[in-house]
Parts: sequence; C-alpha cells; structure tokens
Amino acid sequence: MAAHKPAPGSVPQSPGSYQFKDSAGRVIYVGKAANLRSRVASYFQDPGALHPRTAAMVAAAETVEWIEVRNELEALMLEFNLIKQHRPRFNVRLRDDKSYPFLAVTVDEEWPRAVVMRGTKRKGTRYFGPFAHAWAIRETLDLLLRTFPVRTCSAGKFNQHKRLGRPCLLFHIEKCSGPCVGEVDATTYASHVGSLLAFLDGETDSVVVRLRTEMEEASTALEYERAARVRDRLGSVQRAIEKQQMVGERDEDFDAIGIVDDDLEAAVQVFYVRRGRVVGRKGFILDKVEDLSAGALVDRVLAEMYGESPPLGIPPVVVVPQAPADPARTDWLRELRGGAVEVRVPRRGDKRDLLETVAVNAREEFVRHRLRRAADHNTRSRALTELQDLLGLPEAPLRIECYDMAHLQGTDYVGSMVVLEDGLPAKREYRRFKVRNVEGNNDYAAMEEVLTRRLSAFLAERDLAATERSEKPGKFAYPPQLLLVDGGKGQLAVAERVVRELGLEHEIPVASLAKRFEEVYVPGDPAPVRVPRGSEALFMLQRIRDEAHRFANTFHRELRSKKMVSSSLEGIPGLGDARARRLVKEMGGVNAVKRASPEDLAALSWLPTAVATAIHARFHPDAPRASHLGHGMDTSGTQDPAIDDRD
Repeated sequence: MAAHKPAPGSVPQSPGSYQFKDSAGRVIYVGKAANLRSRVASYFQDPGALHPRTAAMVAAAETVEWIEVRNELEALMLEFNLIKQHRPRFNVRLRDDKSYPFLAVTVDEEWPRAVVMRGTKRKGTRYFGPFAHAWAIRETLDLLLRTFPVRTCSAGKFNQHKRLGRPCLLFHIEKCSGPCVGEVDATTYASHVGSLLAFLDGETDSVVVRLRTEMEEASTALEYERAARVRDRLGSVQRAIEKQQMVGERDEDFDAIGIVDDDLEAAVQVFYVRRGRVVGRKGFILDKVEDLSAGALVDRVLAEMYGESPPLGIPPVVVVPQAPADPARTDWLRELRGGAVEVRVPRRGDKRDLLETVAVNAREEFVRHRLRRAADHNTRSRALTELQDLLGLPEAPLRIECYDMAHLQGTDYVGSMVVLEDGLPAKREYRRFKVRNVEGNNDYAAMEEVLTRRLSAFLAERDLAATERSEKPGKFAYPPQLLLVDGGKGQLAVAERVVRELGLEHEIPVASLAKRFEEVYVPGDPAPVRVPRGSEALFMLQRIRDEAHRFANTFHRELRSKKMVSSSLEGIPGLGDARARRLVKEMGGVNAVKRASPEDLAALSWLPTAVATAIHARFHPDAPRASHLGHGMDTSGTQDPAIDDRD
C-alpha cells in the first residue's frame, strides 16, 4: 500500500496543513507548507530518493488531505493543533517518563501551604520549578521555613491538630507559625506567604535587607536572643539564595535550551532563568521519527515546550542554539504569550556561556540515555524476535497486551489489561475493567467478558474510523500483535473462543502463561511451548504477566477499601456517601471513626449533632447516651447544605 498521488493541479498553491492517513482513516503524519502543491508533490517521487523514514510513512499511507489557511502563522497553529489531537506515529514524539517535582504554594486555601507537587497543574496554586530532584526542593524549603513559617502539613493533619488544640513539632522548632491553633492571625500569615512567593519569584534583595535591618534593631535594643534568631534566619535565606545560580541581570527572564541529537533521537535540556537566577530545569528526549534539519528540530522543541501549559509561562526571551527553520514560530509564541517574544541565538557573552553549559548537561544526559537504551534496546529486540520464532507469530509482537483477573471469593471481580510497546510498559494504554455479568467464582466467564468488551470496542472504533475518517483514534483503536492471558489451557481456550467469535482469529494471535511451571500455551498445541529458562523472551512474558497481576490486585484493593468504608458506616441515619468519605478523611480512617469519642465527633462543626450521636452509638452501643454533643448544630439529621453527596 502507498498513498495515492493527488491529481495534477488539484492541490492548491496556498499555505496550509496536510495530513497523510492510513487505510483505517487514522492520521499518521501532519505537516505544514507555505505552498501546499509544491510540498505535497515532493513526497511522490522515487522512494529511493526519500529519507527512509519519509519513504516508510508514504508506504504506510493511503490518502493525503489538506486544509487551506490564509497565512503561514495560521498553518503553523493548525499543524500544532492537529498533531496534539491525533498524535501521528510519524511525527516527532516527546518521550519523557519523568514526573518533575515543583515547589507549590496553595494560594487558594484559607491558610496556604508550601508543598512538593508532581503531575497535573491545578488552578489556585503557584508553581516554582521544575527541579531535577525532589530533595533539592525540600532542602531549599527547609532553609526558608524559619524565615517564612508557612504550614507544610496536609489538610488532615491540620484539622487533627486544630481539633486537639495542640500544634505539631514544626511549630515548636519555629518552622510553622501555628495557624491550626490560632498562634498567628490571618494578616500576618498572609504576609509570610506573600514574602515567600516574592522570594521564590527572585525578589531576594528586599528580604535580605529586611532581615539585616531587623537583626541590627534587635541588637541595638539589647535584645540579643531575638537578634540571634533573626541572624539564623538570615543565614538560612542566604544559603537558599546561593543554591540559585546567578546567570544574568536581575531584571532578566529567559529560558535557555540546549539540544544534542543523532539520526534517531535528540536530548533537550532547559534552564529556566527568572530575575537573573536559575530557578528550575528540565530535560526530555525526542524521537526523530521524521527527517529534520537543525532549525526544524528547534521548531519541534519549541512546540513541545510551549504549546501546552509551560510550567513557568513563556518568557520574553528564549535562547536557542539554532534559529527556528520557520520564521512564523516567533509569531506563534507571541500569540501564545500575548506579548513580545524574541528567539535569540547568542554569539558571545554570558548567554552564550550559559547555553554551552546547558548543552553540556544535554550531552551528558544523552550519553546516559544511549547507554541505557543500547542495553535495553538490544535485549528487547532479542526478546521480541525470540517470541516471534517460538510462538510462530507472523511478525514481531511490538504491541503485547496481557490480561489478568482478581476477586475475593467470587466477589468484586475486576480485570486488568497492561500493554508493552516495543518491549516497554505503555502505562497510558493500561485499562481496568469491573466485571458486570459474572455470578460466583468463575474466572473463565470473567475473562471472557473482559476480552469481549475490549475486542468489541476495537472493532467498533475500527468501523468508526472507516466511516468517519477524521475522528481521533479512541482508547481501544489499536489491536495487539500478541494477546496474552494469565493462566493455562482453560484461559487460553477462552481467549481463543472470543477472538474466533469476533472474527479476529486471523488478526490477533493469542497465548497463555501458566504461573506454576511458567509454561506457555498456544492454540492447536496441547503441549506447552518450550521457552528456554533464562531467555529474554520468557523474562518479557513474566514481566508483563506480573505487571497485569499487580495492576488487577491494586484495582481490586481500591474497590475493597471503598466497600469497607461504605459497609462499616452504612445505615447510620443522616450519614450519606459524601459525608462518610469526608468523615473518614478528616478522622484519619475508619478505625479512627470507630474509636472516636463524643467530643471528637462534636469538634466537627459540619457534622449535625444527631448524626454524631448515631455514629457514636453504632460503635459504642453500651456507652451511656449523652443528651447533646455540644456544638449546637441542627439535630434533625438532615443533609448539611455545605456537603455534596454526589459520587
């Protein structure tokens, strides 16, 4: 199969974006061009004259389509949006399995706290970083808390000490001002938070001056003990400042990007500079699936960095080793920032020196990455080749899916699907299933339901892609090249029956791995396949089987835990699901609720008296009944309007 060349003259000569699609209608490559006719025609020439990756893309495609726009900037923005929407397999891909830590301040809370956070950003929180290591944040935060004593505890810990009326250890060692017990008023606490945010933003001089003045005033007033405390706080701040490398003028904000690459991959390192100091850094790897010049690679790096929620926003200056190939890239950054942006290639001076430092970091990381990948890639390739030969597969199983079931004496059946792509766990592809239609202890029926649901979803999405060709691929759009089930001949028979009934027996190979003797079974052979002990193939099968087992058991434990909470507190008048979850969270667990005294329950101002009485009576039936619990709440047992009972 290869893409059909459009009829001569049918492609417009205007700017726009073009998309190559495969036989199922999935977008496999997105590009942009100032002249669509000229750019699209360049793909339809002698395949030997094309770059090997470009030739592979054209061979995998069936059709090419295009969208016209008014100018090159619109073409660039359209290309970016289409790449984000479709994630085409032949476009450059960001591969970054790290979750970088940030120092976050929850400014939307009544008493904001400073905490190390990873993952998705949320509104109402200020982020500083990212940092290469979480310990670096904690070390810096520990130095700052003596000067800016904001809380770092969780909501549960805060509420616990608020009920007890006693502060935690951090208050006693002067690393928290004690808002939980009223040791600081809201205005003073807000001043602490504001000063911390200003310091983290780079406004360090004013803090140093203020502390030095306060220390001198205390010394002049002969308050030597207070002067010593302020001196210690000043020392902590100065040590924190030393950790932020000064690389520019105090009013400069910019990002410095270093890139090192080979024919297949590129390593990228970014230093975030705010007010002249390096406040964070990040690194990632790009798969160069398409053929790129040095300038085009910079284009792709800028798109990946700033296209979606950059951690510290877009600065007015971005320092790069090579000018972007597309002049419209700078205009695109200006549109996103809503202000001026300069993409600069420094030739001399401090920024050139910094860029070389960033490039050294990128080069060192690339060396480490290639050493890891060299070892991993060789073993993975060997394992996949062994599996193809041993199991008689039509091709190397680049996508392996493994299924496992978990239950407790036939209850709360769940299934797991884990995925290896190119021999590596693809955790974004993992799926978990609640088994709906199985009564009692029946692993075979549960496995049949899970496999039927997964493969039926694949067929539905394939049909949808064929009829609505512009649709984005769904969760189950790609079939496995090896479907593996945890178990022996019985589980294999179930998998074989499901793929046969769905008409997929010629498309999806199946196998099973029995745990007892690590025996591998395939359809049509009553004897297990002999997979050599210690081989890379067996190790890969064991790893995915164990991962499926872990994933299923984790999901099952989550469901059991939720069920235990609901069953222990079920039937208490006035205690709905949402209120029960809040009670368990604030008390610190179901056992803490069971042990709670009437006074502990009374301290929860949102819990009506009648409900608190009913909770205590449930777990202490022999205790004398109190006439009231003392917080004067509504005793009707009706739902508090501040509590949301939705799931």
